[in-house]
Amino acid sequence: MEMINAIGRRKASVARVYLTKGEGAIMINGKDYKVYFPQQHIQNKITAPFSTVAAENIYDLNVNVRGGGFKGQAEAVRMAISRALVKLNEDFRSPLKAEKYLTRDSRVVERKKYGKPKARKSFQFSKR
Repeated sequence: MEMINAIGRRKASVARVYLTKGEGAIMINGKDYKVYFPQQHIQNKITAPFSTVAAENIYDLNVNVRGGGFKGQAEAVRMAISRALVKLNEDFRSPLKAEKYLTRDSRVVERKKYGKPKARKSFQFSKR
């Protein structure tokens, strides 16, 4: 098996995943994923696609992720891992799709409008 690459996006984050056969090492930007994402619930988001298709500790991952915050980065990595697993085996598509790991979450922050202090908030109205 050669290297499989995939891309995932969420908010302002973009993650590129390179999947190879190995013993389950996950490196994100040159660090172990447990060092890069110290929170347990964020680590669970990254390993969730492997749990869904019962493929833990079979593949090594090398991930490059930039932009956004830690939650957006984690969800971008999760989407990229899911896409790479589907490229590897088409049978993984239905369980990953059922968990919505292949769906791009397109919600982003709304831009600030002129004449307003924030995107929708208005200044106090005075009738007189």
